[in-house]
Amino acid sequence: MFSDSRGDVAPGSTGGLVHEDTRFVSRWELRLDGEPLSLLKSGPVDYDSAAFFLTNPDTSRLRAHSVAVRRLRHVGSGALEQITVFNTSSEPVTCELRLLCGADFADLFEIKSGVRDRSGSIVAAARGRQSLRFRYQVPGFLAETTIRIERSEIVEGATEEVVAAAPPRVDGTDAVWELELPPRCLFVALVKVGVRVNNVTFEPVVEGFGSRQQLVEGPLSDWLERIPRVEATSTLLTDVVRQSVVDLAALRITGDLLGERYVLPAAGLPWFMTLFGRDTLITSLQTLWIGPGLARGALHLLGALQGMQVDDFRDEEPGKILHEVRSGELTRLGEMPHSPYYGTADATPLWLILLSEYWRFTGQDAFVLERWDKIDAALDWIDRYGDRDGDGYVEYQTRSQAGLGNQCWKDSWDGVQFADGTIPHLPIATAEIQGYVYDAKLRVAELARRLRSDADLAGRLEREAEDLSGRFNDDFWSDDRGGYYVVGLDGDKRRIDSMTSNIRHLLWSGIVPQERAGLVARQLMSDAMFSGWGVRTLSTEDRGYNPIGYHTGTIWPHDNSIVALGLARAGFRDEANRIALAQLEAASFTGHRLPEAFAGFERWVSRFPVPYPTACSPQAWATAAPFVFVQAILGLEARDGELRLDPRVPEELGRIVVRRLHAFGTEWDVEAAGAEGIVCQSGPALS
Repeated sequence: MFSDSRGDVAPGSTGGLVHEDTRFVSRWELRLDGEPLSLLKSGPVDYDSAAFFLTNPDTSRLRAHSVAVRRLRHVGSGALEQITVFNTSSEPVTCELRLLCGADFADLFEIKSGVRDRSGSIVAAARGRQSLRFRYQVPGFLAETTIRIERSEIVEGATEEVVAAAPPRVDGTDAVWELELPPRCLFVALVKVGVRVNNVTFEPVVEGFGSRQQLVEGPLSDWLERIPRVEATSTLLTDVVRQSVVDLAALRITGDLLGERYVLPAAGLPWFMTLFGRDTLITSLQTLWIGPGLARGALHLLGALQGMQVDDFRDEEPGKILHEVRSGELTRLGEMPHSPYYGTADATPLWLILLSEYWRFTGQDAFVLERWDKIDAALDWIDRYGDRDGDGYVEYQTRSQAGLGNQCWKDSWDGVQFADGTIPHLPIATAEIQGYVYDAKLRVAELARRLRSDADLAGRLEREAEDLSGRFNDDFWSDDRGGYYVVGLDGDKRRIDSMTSNIRHLLWSGIVPQERAGLVARQLMSDAMFSGWGVRTLSTEDRGYNPIGYHTGTIWPHDNSIVALGLARAGFRDEANRIALAQLEAASFTGHRLPEAFAGFERWVSRFPVPYPTACSPQAWATAAPFVFVQAILGLEARDGELRLDPRVPEELGRIVVRRLHAFGTEWDVEAAGAEGIVCQSGPALS
């Protein structure tokens, strides 16, 4: 649920209660004597709840600040809202409390761009004095919102005696209470919102909500109990990691498929609370040492939904890993291709990379072997469908009228451009995707040799990776600007010569030869790329640079986490630490939460990071970025059944301790300060 700071959702705004990509509440405004309330303070209570503290302005019957209002909201299987009105004065108070409700059943794709008028198909009706129902139905799709007043009570201030209050009346689509409150008394109402999609109904649990001693939700407490605990001399690092843990909990989605229960990270709130390919895979890679369960769920579900056929409308091809799944009206009725949509060129090699890294951390041979047919299909997609013209590079070009033009991680319309700002024409082969393919083939070669004793396949993949590396380092390298990798090749095989953050992914994948790694590191840390808060997506020297352009100059925490890991693995530990420290400090200005992206202004221009206007927060791969910064600082990796540690802990962070780290079915403790560290087994094998 997305609202303003008072808890209100105004009609025509982007706010509301959204489930399965459908907005079930589009208006939710609280009024006292017809006036909006004034904000005192509001904020999240937990990942699934928020509190809003308000007071009244001058009204026809009340002086300002005669009453205080608290709205306590919980979202899950619908929504619950407890509205409490405190008479803070020594005089009786008479006033009207009104909750204005509405439901437009907009598809998520419409909310930001323009909502079609469904009013002629929406039926709104009172169901007695305590309930409202909004219903929308077209052939093939039914959505319903039920708003019910569960209770209305008055609590005596001195005795705390609870007495029933007069029930509300339904006025059109509003719930209205006529309040008469004695001095120091309070009124409490509990409102429940249930939703229905076709034949599936969701109702929130009312029992215990709003009580003074509310228990922590079981799944969250279980999650917090299982994951590793990070302690550090630096309270900044501790606070950032703690916030990331809670936000990651908020982004989990669960289900059952093909006999296996899965838990995996959705992409981000409020717009991307769904399964993605690239975002989910990278987040799973970032969080492997926190717990391999998210990676297992992502591998299982994305593998199960691997492309099976050629479908131009959905950009689907055999062996391809999907880009995005949606379930709103436009998708269900076939107007949008997201059922699922496969328009991404990087998710397939990333799925292979995650599968390899999951195996390295867990040693679960059987999980990998059970999916070997999917490995074969993914490799075949890379060579057959990914390489559209047979030049040995993976290119992308949409075939869907509703598809994405850019299908790399910078998938906005101008995310890939020449240094002079012109837009290249399709198909495009971007640099980082070739790095992913190189890494994926080497990793699958290791799996083939170790798990299947298939020396022929392993040898072939290693030769293909070596050949790719040689050609790539000829075709994508430019001697201009002191030497750098261009962002890609266009449909005419022209070098797309802008300098972008994509080159950092190349260090991570290992396709950069050692003699060039230093040049790449210097470019990344140059004034044109590094703002002081992080590395920009596009160099300030390129014509298209815009510090608040989505992929043309902003700073993305997930992107910076990959560059930190790449720099660390290439031996540039001080540079990696500089980026990690800058990002951690940036998080201190945003409640210890890194947003999806923030502006690329130089640090001297702004003494705090300027947020990108419509950034998701929390957003999965930004939420998970601090885990990678810790991993890069510790030099932590899993290889050959052992945890390896090569720490370079900056003085600013002091000592870092990780308790109950999960690897190889066992729990481990890790401790490091400066360049010294220890790893020891701390727990039994995990079930």
